[in-house]
Amino acid sequence: MRAFDPTPLYRATVGFDRMADMLDRVMAGDASQPTYPPYNIEKTGDHAYRISIAVAGFSAEELSVEVKENALHVSARKTEETEDGRTFLHRGIATRAFERRFHLADHVRVSGATHADGMLHIDLVREIPEALKPRRIEIARGAGEGARMVEASAA
Repeated sequence: MRAFDPTPLYRATVGFDRMADMLDRVMAGDASQPTYPPYNIEKTGDHAYRISIAVAGFSAEELSVEVKENALHVSARKTEETEDGRTFLHRGIATRAFERRFHLADHVRVSGATHADGMLHIDLVREIPEALKPRRIEIARGAGEGARMVEASAA
């Protein structure tokens, strides 16, 4: 794979250091990224997303979902369980502890989480603050009138 040089991006952008760092991590191909448990990320609406993680064998009480510094942390720890005298001939359902981390874009928040049928579903929504929404700037005619902002009309 050819190396990606982000230097031209730095010349034309201001304040995107975090994004550049994330690009560096992605391009480095972090081989230590865990593959367990499997997950899906889907777009469920214009500004809505869902992360679905296969968590068979874990109860809702053994799962933890937290947001820290624009990162979603999902972890699971199996509690001490009594085997009730059971003897497994084959144990193929992995219930080992895990931690998954997903980097969230600005203004993306977790709107809810559900645990059903061995799946953990985490719903996310992107909420753009009013101050960041597009707005049209009216150009004044003549000197000294100043510019007035006019809200952009939805097309």
